[in-house]
Amino acid sequence: QVQLVESGGGLVQPGGSLRLSCAASARPYSINDMGWYRQAPGKERELVATISSRGSTNYADSVKGRFTISRDNAKNTVYLQMNSLRPEDTAVYYCNAVLTILGLYWGKGTLVTVSS
Repeated sequence: QVQLVESGGGLVQPGGSLRLSCAASARPYSINDMGWYRQAPGKERELVATISSRGSTNYADSVKGRFTISRDNAKNTVYLQMNSLRPEDTAVYYCNAVLTILGLYWGKGTLVTVSS
């Protein structure tokens, strides 16, 4: 049974920080790449950051230098540390994971609102 649950979203002022978490339950399957995507009002869902099982990362240009993705393989959890938040970062943030054989799975999302 595969389940991904995001947490950590909320309301924050511009320039503030949040840390998102995504806990994955996928036994007995192995989790390969994990990532964060977001969908802002009126826009399509876009890549934020990804991290491989070996720790290789990549970021969207819009968040590079401000956001950091990491993972704890012992806990099957991926994190997104978001600093220097801007109003344009407001979106629903979704966690995903690629599982061997089973394929791509998504969480239900957590809302981040950046506003004064």
